[in-house]
Amino acid sequence: MSEHNNEMIAGKNPVLEALRSGREINKLWVAEGVKKTGLNELLDLARERGVLVQFVPKKKVDQLSSENHQGIVASVAAYKYAELDDLFDAAKAKNEDPFFLILDELEDPHNLGSIMRTADAIGVHGIIIPKRRAVGLTAVVAKASTGAIEHVPVVRVTNLAQTVDELKDRGVWIAGTDAKGSVDYRKMDATLPLAVIIGSEGHGMSRLLKEKCDFLYHLPMIGHVNSLNASVAAALLMYEVYRKRQEKNG
Repeated sequence: MSEHNNEMIAGKNPVLEALRSGREINKLWVAEGVKKTGLNELLDLARERGVLVQFVPKKKVDQLSSENHQGIVASVAAYKYAELDDLFDAAKAKNEDPFFLILDELEDPHNLGSIMRTADAIGVHGIIIPKRRAVGLTAVVAKASTGAIEHVPVVRVTNLAQTVDELKDRGVWIAGTDAKGSVDYRKMDATLPLAVIIGSEGHGMSRLLKEKCDFLYHLPMIGHVNSLNASVAAALLMYEVYRKRQEKNG
């Protein structure tokens, strides 16, 4: 597992989830006069973990983070990336067929955070992102994920195409989206070991990855726009996999 330098995370939910997950937290700043709702659990957990808590003027917290911090900021050890084996282990631990997401050069941290929220909600076993030309695990992503970043393993790879080949060798089928000549996503066979590719905001899925897909699906649209936001498209596909697997398992 690799990691970056220390980062700040801000807001009650992100900090609370970091504490619940056992994440290494160096220090916690709480603005004087902050709303007490939900604060007791956070402070109790911090004390249990031996985290230094400092009550400071709100101005100090503003200086520490430009995010909507709700009066709470923590200095945390950097987000750790998982290995591909960790994703397979997560599926095995739940006795489920693997279900992974592959994000092809997604650049908007809010999209990544939103995707992570849905991924956590429906039990995706992990997310795969490229090291170059893509957003990584940052404080902005953590905030947008409302704590899901602590529960969804993320693998960062040098070459997505090679990783797709490795997934195929390990029995995972690859699905992508394509508006032309593809099948309605509601006809997806989601009961297979599956990895779904989500294209970037501007360019969609790369030609090379599209050629490696075993299945191509489209999201039917009758309006004037011809594409959906990446996080919305990802959510629809994730919930279709979830729905079909639930049906199969009764």
